[in-house]
Amino acid sequence: MTDKSLQLLGMAKKAGLLAVGSEDTAASARRGKAKLIITASDASGGTIRRAKANAESGGARYIAVPFTKFELGSITGRGSPGTIAFLDRGLADGFADRLKEAVPAGRPAEPGPAGRLKEPGPADRPAEPGLADRLKEPGPAGRLKEPGPADRSAEAGSKETLAKRKESDA
Repeated sequence: MTDKSLQLLGMAKKAGLLAVGSEDTAASARRGKAKLIITASDASGGTIRRAKANAESGGARYIAVPFTKFELGSITGRGSPGTIAFLDRGLADGFADRLKEAVPAGRPAEPGPAGRLKEPGPADRPAEPGLADRLKEPGPAGRLKEPGPADRSAEAGSKETLAKRKESDA
């Protein structure tokens, strides 16, 4: 969590000043409590349309952020929310300001699915240093997996080691 806007999102969550998820966001907008509504970079078209409509009807600002639902969920602790509403004006303004600092202003938007424009996402940011070193080999379906304890020890789980353990226990 190196991005300052994500740090502010975490602080707002701890302070109880976020509505997380489509239903909570819509309810806070109906009550006029939402000050800023954000959507994840991988939110569906329907989620984005509803978030914009909720922002308009509730008098809140709307921003599509360059963070995925997974990233937002890891900060808020609520699965993978497509929408989040800030319930405090100061935190909402601070988040928007920090987000402007994190995403270069001159960066063009790229076409997303069905030709819609999308905000730059995590794949557009440089990779975390050392990540390639931690990923060892392809797992199921060709996806890379994190090395586990069995990968760290050459003899872990081998038949010879198990046989030696049985002999020493007997």
